[in-house]
Amino acid sequence: MKKHVKIYLGHFGYDVNSFIDCEVCGSKSVDIHHIEPRGMGGNPKGDKDVITNLQALCRPCHESLGDKKQHKEFLKEKHLIKLATMK
Repeated sequence: MKKHVKIYLGHFGYDVNSFIDCEVCGSKSVDIHHIEPRGMGGNPKGDKDVITNLQALCRPCHESLGDKKQHKEFLKEKHLIKLATMK
């Protein structure tokens, strides 16, 4: 399991069998998305692998919204809501 997925699951108390809802539409998520991309070639320092930058998304939302500058603020707002409600 990738480091950023472990960070996300651990923060919210999920395990690999948990239903994790898409933070945008509520359907079942399949991806843990980096809101601020790690960049080409990865990010050796790992400073993008923090809970404030990790968001659960379903495949359609990830494809239509992820890694697109015009949607970044919308995704950040949705994620802040999740963080605030899941303390």
